[in-house]
Amino acid sequence: MNTIKTIFKNNVRQYGMLIALVVIMLFFWIVTDGILMRPVNLTNLLLQNSYIIIMAIGMLLIIITGGIDLSVGSVCGFIGGLAAVLIVRYHVNVFVTMLICAAVGIVIGAWNGYWVAYQKIPAFIVTLASMLIFRGLLLTLLGGESVGPFPPEFQKIASGFIPDFFNYPGFHLTSVVIGAILSVIIVFSDIRGRKNNLKYEFEVLPFPFFIAKNVVIVAAIMGLCIVMASYKGLPNVLVLMGVLAVIYSILTNKTVFGRRIYALGGNEKATKLSGIDTSKLVFLCFVNMGLLSAIAGMVFAARLNSATPKAGNSFEMDVIAANYIGGASASGGVGTVVGAIIGAFIMGVLNNGMSIMGINIDWQQVIKGLVLLAAVLFDVIQKNKSGR
Repeated sequence: MNTIKTIFKNNVRQYGMLIALVVIMLFFWIVTDGILMRPVNLTNLLLQNSYIIIMAIGMLLIIITGGIDLSVGSVCGFIGGLAAVLIVRYHVNVFVTMLICAAVGIVIGAWNGYWVAYQKIPAFIVTLASMLIFRGLLLTLLGGESVGPFPPEFQKIASGFIPDFFNYPGFHLTSVVIGAILSVIIVFSDIRGRKNNLKYEFEVLPFPFFIAKNVVIVAAIMGLCIVMASYKGLPNVLVLMGVLAVIYSILTNKTVFGRRIYALGGNEKATKLSGIDTSKLVFLCFVNMGLLSAIAGMVFAARLNSATPKAGNSFEMDVIAANYIGGASASGGVGTVVGAIIGAFIMGVLNNGMSIMGINIDWQQVIKGLVLLAAVLFDVIQKNKSGR
């Protein structure tokens, strides 16, 4: 029993929110008579939260540095509007439009990053100004009206599914094969990481817990893939989120850039004294946020099949909340990609479950606010216990 308590205490940030997500899903699965876990609803859940997850990954890097970006919702909506105008009104090629939108997103991120990193204006002020600027530009760009629909090739970004190469009737076998391959890769990577940690005498989970953790992960992946295979298979946007999750997990955990970001968030003065260009780090984090906001904007517009003047409203709140709920620290230096994704899914499952139950939107906001407050309180308590 003491061993279990010690393990949980040492890994509470990593596993606490994952356990919370499982509990919340089980709760809504029971109270909605299984509707939550139906293939159609799971697909909708993934599509509804895809753009939040994409932006949450970018926001993570900024939060780790101790900053914030309030403009992501407006930028997301603006890029969606730009894509609509280029494709629908001016008939620009879809691929060319996507490149233009990505480039504009990078420029917007550089705009925010310049004022924060090199002019030392607080990120809160800079991004609040950008939120207002790009909200106004979206209204101007669209002329106050919705623009759409998009051609099928653009819609497939958010509403398409990976093809089934096996053509098995009534079952998307390719999705199950992908799940199996992914499970093998994850288990192999975890085993390799455990061996390296043992080699250098780092702390690792006891072997039985290590096995149990991997069994649960594989069961979750295969369970999701089998459920999705009984409908239309894995959505294209899920593949996009998976690729981004892998890339940014490697970036934050395995690269010099990632280690420097954590160092900057932990102690900016010490990081600067060690010879690291902290201004450049902050600038690049905002550039990255601009790019991911652009991608999210295109995904959101493709899902709606139109661009609307109100697109992106309050997205920044869900994106920021996803990171804090997922274990990121408001003071910087702490947070993981997996945690941000789990936090986004917690918010998404709450939204979806409460909507199925018919809970009024006003009370949904109250409950989400209380969940966010509880997550931040949890972070403060853990810091006090560790004496940080």
